[in-house]
Amino acid sequence: MSRPLVICDCDEVLLHMVSHFSDWLGEAHDLDLRIESGSFADAVRPRDGSPPLKGEDVWPLLNAFFDTEMDRQTIVPGASEALIEISEYAEIVILTNLQDEFRDARAAQLARFGIEFPVHTNQGGKGERVETLLADHAPPLAFFVDDLGQHHESVARRVPHVWRLHMIAEPSLAVHIPQAEHAHARIDDWHEARRWIIDHITEGDSA
Repeated sequence: MSRPLVICDCDEVLLHMVSHFSDWLGEAHDLDLRIESGSFADAVRPRDGSPPLKGEDVWPLLNAFFDTEMDRQTIVPGASEALIEISEYAEIVILTNLQDEFRDARAAQLARFGIEFPVHTNQGGKGERVETLLADHAPPLAFFVDDLGQHHESVARRVPHVWRLHMIAEPSLAVHIPQAEHAHARIDDWHEARRWIIDHITEGDSA
């Protein structure tokens, strides 16, 4: 019999990213990052007072960060311990919105922090990919953990029976962003999130 499945995001859930990306933008590009909504729109601003960068100019910077600066990223407190404990009850996969070329680097990055579970890359909404993972694993119960509201909406529309946990483990972001409308709960701490997931597994009910 298959086990429950936990599908977990990475940046701002398992690893801190925005704070390190902000530091690098300042050091390497003389840019400031002022992100308060969870979106990079108008958030990257030249220090000389020029207008904020447009989205098409920000994405290459993000790719450059992941290409050369992933070693800067630090683990979210309690994340690795929580996933290891949850893995006693469920299968775990990591679903991260990166270009496919970064999959191996992301897997190696997480492994350095003791997180050694299958890593899947994705672009765009995550609902379709979550649906595929459910078809592959056929779990009796499934969970989705992510920091972005649009992914919770995408998953809710494709596979509404999946438990959806909204987590923003970066405090500088969390204070500005309310719980995602399509998430069942908002928990920003892995100690509490671990218990929430395990309790639902023990109870055995789909969302």
